[in-house]
Amino acid sequence: MGLVEFATSPWGQSVPIHISFFLMWVAAIGGLAFLIVHAIWVQFIAKKEAQADPVSAEVAAKVPEKIARHSLASRLFHWIMAAAMFALLITAFLPKLGYQFPWVTYHWIAGLVLTASIVFHIFHASFWLDFWAIWPDSIDIEDAKRRWLRATGKTAAAPRKFAKYPMENKMYHAVIVLAGLSVTVTGLFMMKRVRTPFFTRNPYVFGDMTWGLMYVLHGLAGVGLIALIMAHIYFALRPEKFAITKSMVFGSISREHYLEHHDPQRWAAK
Repeated sequence: MGLVEFATSPWGQSVPIHISFFLMWVAAIGGLAFLIVHAIWVQFIAKKEAQADPVSAEVAAKVPEKIARHSLASRLFHWIMAAAMFALLITAFLPKLGYQFPWVTYHWIAGLVLTASIVFHIFHASFWLDFWAIWPDSIDIEDAKRRWLRATGKTAAAPRKFAKYPMENKMYHAVIVLAGLSVTVTGLFMMKRVRTPFFTRNPYVFGDMTWGLMYVLHGLAGVGLIALIMAHIYFALRPEKFAITKSMVFGSISREHYLEHHDPQRWAAK
């Protein structure tokens, strides 16, 4: 049982055609195992994280009752992207479970919605938001080491409070960007193999080997998204993260949450 399935081309060449779809179950079971292990770790093993130095009363008094975290445009992007992601996964993997429907058409439509949302997000983040706020900096990396040492019972300085995005959000964002761009770019090329109103069908634009590798990358990114989305939903529903989830609906967080978890010098309240 290999990770990739091969076929023989008319010229006798062995070429990859797609991933082995048992990887879908590997991703789902692996994602579930991670959630269970993490929940046990947090509940019974990890040491309680030390609180960073409290904000002075003078600074706290200047913080508004509600702090804007996500603009309406950012929230709309997030939920449109989420809907497109779910549609892509459903149309990609339900047929493999025996549910037959016109999945190809629904799949490429969802793919175009996802692509449009990503293009919008890139421009929006580049020109209207702080583009670098979601990427780890040296403080994040240093504090991640401190948190790990303290969580495993070792001695380390207390980590500082977060900027706008916690380190785990930034790391997840980096991984989802890689998976999302992989599935999107390969998917756009693969639309040349089906009839759509947007592209003239031309399955010969690439050779068999190139098409095969593209299908493999597309499939690997797709099964990776299964585990990534499972983890995203799990963390979104955890009690200590639920305030962040609510901010993706209502756009803001409370003063109490801000002062407890965020450093005003790294993220100014507005």
